[in-house]
Amino acid sequence: MKQVVENVSDTAFMVAWYRAMETERPDALFRDPLAAKVAGDEGRRIVASLGRHGRAGAWSLAIRTVVIDRLVTEAVGRGADVVLSLGAGLDTRPYRLDLPNVRWIEVDVPRVVELKERRLAGETPRCAVERIKLDLTDVDARRRLFADVGASARSVCVLTEGVVPYLDPPAVGALADDLAKTPNVSSWIIDYFSPEVLRYRRRIQARMSNAPFKFKPDDWFAFFAGHGWRPREERYLVEEGERLGRRLPIPRVLLALFALRSVFASRERRERMRRSLGYVVLEPT
Repeated sequence: MKQVVENVSDTAFMVAWYRAMETERPDALFRDPLAAKVAGDEGRRIVASLGRHGRAGAWSLAIRTVVIDRLVTEAVGRGADVVLSLGAGLDTRPYRLDLPNVRWIEVDVPRVVELKERRLAGETPRCAVERIKLDLTDVDARRRLFADVGASARSVCVLTEGVVPYLDPPAVGALADDLAKTPNVSSWIIDYFSPEVLRYRRRIQARMSNAPFKFKPDDWFAFFAGHGWRPREERYLVEEGERLGRRLPIPRVLLALFALRSVFASRERRERMRRSLGYVVLEPT
């Protein structure tokens, strides 16, 4: 069976198409008028190929977009004048969020940056945008970039949406160390996945994707504590979805099974299930 996601870069098209799908809903949680433009036929094809698994993906992408929008806006409200988006992909936040005094710096590999610039040619961002062609695995180059950005900013908010899960633990640790040493970095918005979610994804990944998650620590929070970071805020997608009136779409049979299991599950286990994936704002210790 051909895998519908051939590499990590394909996920950028998929995520953008999910944003386009959300934009078309009458009850959309956000509007991204440029999402379909950047996603192109590649994004439409990938999402269509996911079949029934696409429903959960569309839900999680919609909720995570709202969560990150708010976390970024809150970071700016606390004084961040630079958003450093690593592995920015086809994100269009600088074109739809009202952040006029922010310097938004996007970093990605050359082919992604070049494609994005072509597809967004003629569009006007709502804040100052810089795009840097850089492979984050080039450690020396990224350290030079971090030093330059940190030295020119008052307060930096780092965003790694959908990036860290695809790196192996040593690479994540090295990135965390480099960011912790960067001057004026005040916060880092990062994906969180529980071991339970990672086990579920591993079961479906082999059939659908050639872009496996590699970052699977036994204790996510302890891992980052060991690299100089502590949580400032945690936002979990199931809880945020309920707050937004957009519950996780689960087939009735599975919903009944989960309800039955929850009757016998401890309160602690039920809480873990609700807090199995989300976004965390880290701050340097």
